[in-house]
Amino acid sequence: MCVYQRMFESENKTLAKEGIIHLLDMFCQRSIPASPVCSEFIIGPLMDAMSESAIFSRSVDQLSGACPLLGLKFQTFMTAFVSSLPEKSKGFFLLKLVKKMTSRNWCAIPILFISKVLGALPSCKAWGAEGLLLLREVLQCTMTTHQILLRGAAQGFLLQAAMKLTDVERVSFSDISSFLIFLKSDESLHRGSNLWNELCIWLYNNDKSFKNSAEFDCTKDSERSSLNVYTQSLVEDYLKVPPSKGNDELMPDWFESRLVATMMLLSADVEFMKYLEMNNAAAELSEIECFMVPLVDTLSKLNTNVYMPTLKTDRSLQLLLKLLQSCSSNPAANVTDWLLNFIWNYVSTATTNIMEFILRRLNGELRMIPDLQRCDLYIAVFSEFGKLSLNLGWKRNRSICSFAFSMMTAAIKNLQRCNSKQDSNLDNQVQKVVSMSVLAAVCSITPRAYEHLQETHDFISVLYKYMLSAQSNSSLAKPTVSDERFAAETSSKGWGKIVARYLHDQWICIYFLLENFSKVSNPEIAKSPESPEWSYHFESPSATLQLALDALSIIPSDHALPIFNCMKHLVPKVILSSEALCVESIDMSWKIVSSLCSTQLVFWTNLKAFVELVFSNEVLSSVSSSKGPVFARIKELIKEIVEMSSTKMGVLQVLVSFCCLSWIEFSEKSTVKEDSLLIAMEYIEILLEACVFGTVFRRDQRLIQDIHMYVESLGKDCAANLAVKSINRDEHNVRTSAIRLLCLLDGSNAVHKAFLEDLIVHLLDKDVLVSKTKIRYYGNSLQHRVKNRLWQTILVLIPKLHQDFVSKIIERIFQAGLSNNQASVKYLIEWVIILILHKHPTFLHQFWNCFCYTEEKLKTSVCTFLSVLPHFDVVLEKVSDKVPNLEKALVTVLQWCFNHNFSVRLYALIAVKKLWAMCKHQYMQQFEALSSVIESSLHQLENMQGGGNARKNWIRIQEHFFFSTFHPLLDYSIETIFYTLPSLSELIEDEWIPYVKFTDYGSLPWESSLPLTNSRAMSCNQKPSDWLQQDIGNDGELDSLNEWADFQKKIVPWKNSIPDLNLEMVEHRAAKLGKSHGSLIVVASLIDKPTNLGGLCRTCEIFGASALVVDSLHHLNDKQFQYLSVSAEQWLPLIEIKPSELLRFLQMKKTQGYTIIGVEQTAKSFDLTEYNFPEKSLLLLGNEREGIPANLIQHLDVCVEIPQQGIIRSLNVHGGSGLWTRILSELSRPWTFYLTPPRSWGPSSRTARCPRTLG
Repeated sequence: MCVYQRMFESENKTLAKEGIIHLLDMFCQRSIPASPVCSEFIIGPLMDAMSESAIFSRSVDQLSGACPLLGLKFQTFMTAFVSSLPEKSKGFFLLKLVKKMTSRNWCAIPILFISKVLGALPSCKAWGAEGLLLLREVLQCTMTTHQILLRGAAQGFLLQAAMKLTDVERVSFSDISSFLIFLKSDESLHRGSNLWNELCIWLYNNDKSFKNSAEFDCTKDSERSSLNVYTQSLVEDYLKVPPSKGNDELMPDWFESRLVATMMLLSADVEFMKYLEMNNAAAELSEIECFMVPLVDTLSKLNTNVYMPTLKTDRSLQLLLKLLQSCSSNPAANVTDWLLNFIWNYVSTATTNIMEFILRRLNGELRMIPDLQRCDLYIAVFSEFGKLSLNLGWKRNRSICSFAFSMMTAAIKNLQRCNSKQDSNLDNQVQKVVSMSVLAAVCSITPRAYEHLQETHDFISVLYKYMLSAQSNSSLAKPTVSDERFAAETSSKGWGKIVARYLHDQWICIYFLLENFSKVSNPEIAKSPESPEWSYHFESPSATLQLALDALSIIPSDHALPIFNCMKHLVPKVILSSEALCVESIDMSWKIVSSLCSTQLVFWTNLKAFVELVFSNEVLSSVSSSKGPVFARIKELIKEIVEMSSTKMGVLQVLVSFCCLSWIEFSEKSTVKEDSLLIAMEYIEILLEACVFGTVFRRDQRLIQDIHMYVESLGKDCAANLAVKSINRDEHNVRTSAIRLLCLLDGSNAVHKAFLEDLIVHLLDKDVLVSKTKIRYYGNSLQHRVKNRLWQTILVLIPKLHQDFVSKIIERIFQAGLSNNQASVKYLIEWVIILILHKHPTFLHQFWNCFCYTEEKLKTSVCTFLSVLPHFDVVLEKVSDKVPNLEKALVTVLQWCFNHNFSVRLYALIAVKKLWAMCKHQYMQQFEALSSVIESSLHQLENMQGGGNARKNWIRIQEHFFFSTFHPLLDYSIETIFYTLPSLSELIEDEWIPYVKFTDYGSLPWESSLPLTNSRAMSCNQKPSDWLQQDIGNDGELDSLNEWADFQKKIVPWKNSIPDLNLEMVEHRAAKLGKSHGSLIVVASLIDKPTNLGGLCRTCEIFGASALVVDSLHHLNDKQFQYLSVSAEQWLPLIEIKPSELLRFLQMKKTQGYTIIGVEQTAKSFDLTEYNFPEKSLLLLGNEREGIPANLIQHLDVCVEIPQQGIIRSLNVHGGSGLWTRILSELSRPWTFYLTPPRSWGPSSRTARCPRTLG
């Protein structure tokens, strides 16, 4: 236990995770008996260690969406441990476990998996009401700030735990309902989910087992369900209120209405379940009516009982609204949901009274600050009635549209009356706010209702007439209030919120009128001299746009949406006449949207409205022709959106999805509109960025993303996936939307052709730019991913290109093959070359020229072109006379079979074998002269004796998918390009895009000649890491790849040139300085931190090193270097050697008799205290992050390590080098060393990795 506790408390999270997994495995394998000590250890140190989110990262061999290994093991462990406890001890242990979840700040991920474990435990009677209280505390306190989806999933697991572990005989319905109310319907307890159904079954099975509470005795009526008796009593008590205290009563809290509505719905579904079990689903649901009667009775008297307390009217409407909202939360099930239809039909007898009551209350009776909340309640009920009447019908004499018109006219009269008073008292101002909210609510009903309203009443004309007489952007003066209870609401901040609400509602009305301006039935109204202001504004879009800008400057950012919607109508109309105004509008709108970036509730709707405002075809086409200030601003805006998308997932998706949908013409066959494509050509950056979009997440971001994917993979088994209304912001959707659009382009269309060519040129420019930005890039780095994405796009578009354009870019493609590339990029470039030569064989002569470059330029990049030759049958498919080309291929490739580089020789041999198979099959007579030579060579190669590395590599390259199962034409599909190929070339799983994502998301169809899936299965048993093509330089011989014993897996493609170095000049300088130095040379060219170099310079000077080699002498001017070196650079010879020149420098020093010694923990390293050092040596220090690159380790004469006794196995590079220099100075011998910075190690970096590092 002590050992485990020390591991758990380690700052090294990897060590802590290993300790946890070891403990869990040991318990499960050895069945350690349960004991109080074990229980305390689990609740104490183990739970403390489990609170770290990072330990729940998925293992390397797990795919995205899989449950983390630790989560699986912890569940198995807890199930076994709890099962082994005595029955009496289970409850005590589990209560302490849940108590632990409330005793500290927990992150969302640990709470999720601990909750999942509790929900998966075997059923037992562990706790009573005290357990539910603790679970409530977890829900209410611990999980408050967690991510919504993870919080919802954890809530579901905790409910499952409550159902399995609660002793129903020790809890009452009151205890159950008090717990359930903390499970949010929009996060977990969603009606219709599997979790809801499980809860109904649990309540049904245990109906008679719950104990009676002090308030309700459910055993009085033994014939009825206890749950129904409790629910009916709950409804009756809920509607019992004390007498009214006056007109200024505060609105009741929504807590009780949610509780009662939840229990009513549960009771109804349990009752319906009972009828289904009895095969009598159509039976009269009299039990449900029992608890609906008190509510409907109250609702039917709302407008007739003038003495009904305000509190009772509020409560009854709150309960009605919660019932309707909970039932209609799933729009797809509205028509078929029996309970929604039942409630709607049952309540319909009271709807007229309800609407008349609402109409009366909104027409001048709401005068106090608390009444604004009542206004929201009444409007919400009206809106819900409006939606349901459209879906389920309105069964009363007076239609909902008639009520809407009455509400609108009454609100207008009330506003006119209040405006005429010119009085700023509280009553007057509140009535104005209420009336404007009513107008906004009526304007916000669905488009189906607009048409019905227009048929029934001249709604738009009446509203338009009022707006003409209203004052634009009219605000509300702050009233004077004598009642101290409303002081907060009428303070500057409180009243500002009310004013913002008023302006927000006003602009909703303006937006409605702008959309329906053409439907005004009496155009003469607009010419009325009585109301010139709004008449002028509606006739002058620029004036209205200026009003919108004025409103944006005073309204809070989260209230700006209706103004954005208005600007969508206004900006296109003034884009050419008032560009300065448009630029100002775009700038202010973008500033508001950016400020909302951290506000999830309103950011996405505002961003969508902003994108529709700026990137509509009407705006883009207008400004692209003028190329004025708006055009320049939109170009800048695209860059800003791309930049924001790198930190906030989903931003670019909004822009790309909107543009792609607006540029496509949907008909029998979807096509891209020519006019739209001409617009897209002016803003090609959008699609260019979309094709290469994707970010490299931090470790913590990736962890959250992985856990989200795991929760989503649970599907319907996790209620949160149904309850949480989230938008799919998968980053792949950006690229899939762009690729779908590009696949619809027709290469024979002149406009499409021009757009394709422009995009290809931009993609190739992007490739060059990325290559220049960082010549040395690592696998799965951002540079690697960008290059892979752009070449995937080029591969998709290549068949659409015409020969005349290909002739212009073919050399650029060949040049891309010559550069250093990761394996996945090389495969794509090779595939592109094959497809080009297959479609246009006239470019073969240029292909052969690629083999004529100098060896220095080709290096091992010639392997890219050699890899094309095994698929030469595809290349020559359209060539009539194949023999000359086959002969040219054989002659060319045979020359490379004698290259000094083993990698090149190997690729040449596989090309010879494949080419000779083609020749033998069809043209044996023409190549009879070469038959004996090639046949004997291949026979000798195939029958190579022994188990050496050469034979292994020959077997592996023949089995490699690119030379065995892959076919450039048959496998040309979206699936291969975006999923199969990345998965086989060691690309991180983030880059694997399943083909279903090209059809599942959005409304863009898949209509392209490029198939989604392969017509055949690519049978490939190869591991992803087998024979990955690498550009490793002239000195990287693959024939010794498997034989490297001292190997550290880091791929660093160093360059291989070095300036001449006059070492005598160094010695002369040391003599002039009057220093006595030995032959020790310290090389720090791989170190780039000035602090380390400064300290190292000081150490070398003190201990008498003969010289210090750095990558640049510019470090001497760095203040941090100077601070730590304390002028040592003035007394120590300093030499500049670039990292790309190191290899030649080391080889030169070897010829001068120096021994190269690397300080590295490898399988064959010598102990520092036991190794006998030679006289002339050189000390080379590794980089702070990567240590000694793999290609340099192979040139070491020996590896020596510093013995360590600590746990962390890490020594700072400066400290380590200082120790070495000191020891060597004591021995008075010259040295050459490599020191390695902190990093992960293993006895063999190819088989194991553990946290052993040397600084």
